[in-house]
Amino acid sequence: MTDSLRVLNLVTNTDARFYNEQLRVLRDHSVQGETLAPPGNHVARESVTRRSATDYLRFFPTVFKKSFDDYDIVHANYGLTAPMALAQPNLPVVLTLWGSDLLGEYGWLSRRCARHCDAVVVMSEEMAAELDVTCHVIPHGVDCQRFNPAPPAVARDRVGWNNDARHVLFPYPPSREVKDYPRAERVVEAADERVDAPVELQTVYGVDHDDMSAYYNAADVLLLPSKSEGSPNSVKEAMACNLPVVTTDVGDVRERLDGVSPSHVCTSDEELVDGLVDVLADPRRSNGRQAARDVSLERMGERLRTVYDTVLE
Repeated sequence: MTDSLRVLNLVTNTDARFYNEQLRVLRDHSVQGETLAPPGNHVARESVTRRSATDYLRFFPTVFKKSFDDYDIVHANYGLTAPMALAQPNLPVVLTLWGSDLLGEYGWLSRRCARHCDAVVVMSEEMAAELDVTCHVIPHGVDCQRFNPAPPAVARDRVGWNNDARHVLFPYPPSREVKDYPRAERVVEAADERVDAPVELQTVYGVDHDDMSAYYNAADVLLLPSKSEGSPNSVKEAMACNLPVVTTDVGDVRERLDGVSPSHVCTSDEELVDGLVDVLADPRRSNGRQAARDVSLERMGERLRTVYDTVLE
């Protein structure tokens, strides 16, 4: 194993929280480097980027020039950066696909580029099944030090929630169509009719990530009614706080929640309602934290470093 590595990272959104956590944990494994992003403004709407094709063409000369510097690997984070990574002639290429870049509008491009990379990392087995190349399945890690179990009553006082109600956490903007807020409203309303206590749908977004642990601990259940996912961080963060999860069968949630109780992976509105009623009628915490340790930030860093070392062998 090389003692230290220098990686040239390409990314569409330098502000992505999970990407910056990835950089931080890799530094603990002697991985340093630089991050480059295409010119223009990154404004994401589901799987669509508002950058133009011209912005990405303008990005290539910068990547080409940097590939002659003292780097060991170029790591394309998100499929739209892969063509620039592959066009440079000097460095082996690791491609990480985040979810929407494979399962969304530009999936055709990610599939084509993946065939030519030295290593491909995906978030879930579902994503790996979409590709005709060997993949490393490495979900985004969860910070198990930041996300810890705490007494629900104390957490509710902190966030200002009624301690006599049942609280269903939906930690996304209602405008994010893929998360399916109308479905969340529908199933919570149905569950409310079957639970002998007020049931409140708590939509939480735009808060500092450091404060989210309090909301996970204040809630009785996380509801994820998404239409598609890769490896949703909210599920792993909930698990780390021992918060039960009720979710549609998307991404890697079935694998992540295997053995976690109470939690429910559902395929219909009826199952989502039944799952909520099970948890809300008899509120209790899950055993998710034990399973969350397998997808901690530390384990993610170890696995990515192993991928780098394998490429350089």
